[in-house]
Amino acid sequence: MSEAAAAAAVETSGLLRMVEIEGRGRGLVASQPLRGGQIVLRDSPILLYSALPLINQSSFSSSSQSSTSNMYCAKCFRSLLSSSSSSSSSSTSVVPCPCCSHHHIFCSQNCLSAALTSCHSPWVCQALSRLRDCPSLVLQQPMERQVQARFLVAAYHLARFFPSQFQILLSLEGSPNALDTTAAQFLHSLISSLCPPHPPLGGFSVELTAALLAKDKFNAFGMMEPFSPRDDGQRSVRAYGIYPNASFFNHDCLPNACRFDYVDTAPDHHNNTDIIVRVVHDVPQGREICLSYFPVNENYASRQRRLMEDYGFTCHCDRCVVEANWSDHEDDNVAEEEEEEEGKDELMDEDHHDQMASTQGQGDADFPHAYFFIRYMCDRENCWGTMAPLPPKDDATPSDVLECNVCGNLKHDQVTDASGGEDELSMDD
Repeated sequence: MSEAAAAAAVETSGLLRMVEIEGRGRGLVASQPLRGGQIVLRDSPILLYSALPLINQSSFSSSSQSSTSNMYCAKCFRSLLSSSSSSSSSSTSVVPCPCCSHHHIFCSQNCLSAALTSCHSPWVCQALSRLRDCPSLVLQQPMERQVQARFLVAAYHLARFFPSQFQILLSLEGSPNALDTTAAQFLHSLISSLCPPHPPLGGFSVELTAALLAKDKFNAFGMMEPFSPRDDGQRSVRAYGIYPNASFFNHDCLPNACRFDYVDTAPDHHNNTDIIVRVVHDVPQGREICLSYFPVNENYASRQRRLMEDYGFTCHCDRCVVEANWSDHEDDNVAEEEEEEEGKDELMDEDHHDQMASTQGQGDADFPHAYFFIRYMCDRENCWGTMAPLPPKDDATPSDVLECNVCGNLKHDQVTDASGGEDELSMDD
């Protein structure tokens, strides 16, 4: 897919425009003023694959509810436990693949039938079964290699049956590094010997395998497991998806948009893996629309490390510029605070009002983005999701209800009065 075709795909709605941004590559900017909560993109995946290691697939048993409690439909990735919650036994509503039996389970006969003619073809079924039984992969390689093998099987299946979408995958950002090449050499040899795919245009090669691994690393979106406060904010990924249009959103540590998915709650099984991107607050025309690639509560050092390791860049957004200054002067600030502690009481007695004004001004200068966390970061225990208003009403009236993109919590928008108090009403069940 050419850059012109990619631009046309995201500009269809008239809300976004693809541009080349110096130092950031291609990005998406608002082509008109946007209201908070407005949906700017709904995107469907061209490729989905399980994030579970091959050897961690539980055995299917018609008499054991625990065997399906941590698994997901191999087609739509709904939780099998939630999809069968209305049944007396969870095993009565799930359907196994007729060929590989317990290794791939589906939430309904409809999902199985659709998978057999799309993502779970006979070659995919056979390839995953052979890889699962290969000791050199499941016993001698890191877990990550098993998930990469899943991706490559899905990608080469895409090349065979959906060549235009395979070309879209190859057009996305991402070039292989030394680690990608090392992984590609092992996986290419393994797949070509155990389950050689139909060669795509240009041939099946180590170079193509390395390129695909890089595209996956830079562009895959994780579909997370359901939120639970008991997980201490550490959720696992149930599946990965390649979303061709959403992949053009760049990162910002204080995003003006966030993505929502409704894998387990969407009424339509055919579209439940779509992702929806809504703006967090009003955005002027011409402003770049950015997502955060991870929870916004992470500190400066952690964010920079993850961005460099996973995406190969250093972030210089407004928030990082401020917090980098904190990091540079942290030790000096601690020493200064200790030296000034003795005189603090006298200063407060002699010039109380001036001191409070100075403190307030200094706080604003040190961290002008604090308002974002007060208003747009979910305060539910162990969540730290980003909140965006619900879509505007039919008459374009903005909604005063915010939705968390992690736990799904709804609450009325916060209104801060002159004294600093907040009027907030949780709508949690």
